[in-house]
Amino acid sequence: MRFTKAKNEFLEYLEIEQNRSQKTIANYDHYLTRLIDFAGDIQLRDINRELVRKWRLWLNRIGTNTSDELSKTTTNYHLIALRSFLKFCAKHDIEALSADKIELAHTQRKQVTFLTPEELTQLFQQPDINKASGLRDRAILELLFSSGLRISELVGLNRDHINLKRREFMVRGKGQKDRPIFISQEAADWVQKYLQQRSDVAKPLFIRYSGNKEIDQSGDYSRLTARSIQRIVARYALLAGITKQVSPHTLRHSFATDLLMNGADIRSVQAMLGHSNISTTQIYTHVTDKHLREIHTKFHRKTR
Repeated sequence: MRFTKAKNEFLEYLEIEQNRSQKTIANYDHYLTRLIDFAGDIQLRDINRELVRKWRLWLNRIGTNTSDELSKTTTNYHLIALRSFLKFCAKHDIEALSADKIELAHTQRKQVTFLTPEELTQLFQQPDINKASGLRDRAILELLFSSGLRISELVGLNRDHINLKRREFMVRGKGQKDRPIFISQEAADWVQKYLQQRSDVAKPLFIRYSGNKEIDQSGDYSRLTARSIQRIVARYALLAGITKQVSPHTLRHSFATDLLMNGADIRSVQAMLGHSNISTTQIYTHVTDKHLREIHTKFHRKTR
């Protein structure tokens, strides 16, 4: 069987039987197409360890817009897609390389970046709340920090998704998993102020105020894109004089760090972040373990 034909069957399997999101399917398609870009539409039997080794070398050297090389993490995304594809082949009795022959590159765990309370205060004060766009941006910042939402989850929110009276709502995150989201009264108040000044009937919670007001497939005015929100957060961080690189995910890190520093248990934080594996949540513990700090303060010899 040709690789392209098997790949298309795999993508259909992800959509129909695995109920994976369109974004996930598009990502898998992109990563697997990179193998076709390298080797052509080969027969499945031609995929062997030597071919994969050469493909990895090719991936490592193709570079990006900002670097001469793909990061090890991005390379691993390609390999994970290939492993999933090969597992699909094995499950459906399609002769192909065994998935366990594909080893991922060793990567260093990313350092967690989060904002201090002082930095958060400075960040929140930057939007000009006398403007509609400023009210929107303040609501975005407050909601990101208060909820721990992923940027894709924030972008997908409609006005009727969020209950400001109960200050809780549901989102569908990675892996099509639903989880409850809780927000502070302050965040709810800022979202309410933003919505009160809107006179449109568009469904998206956060809409653009400049550029083309394109109509999306559902008939709504275009909602803010993930890239737009990334630019908004980065711009206000710069205006606030914050020297570290700040993104929407930094506010998600800050949300988790704030909970753990104030005594929340890691299992609860795992559930609120929507992590399927506790090891993902444990990246925060080395900066938030109050017990270790107290032990150090109590028992470490003080400087004379």
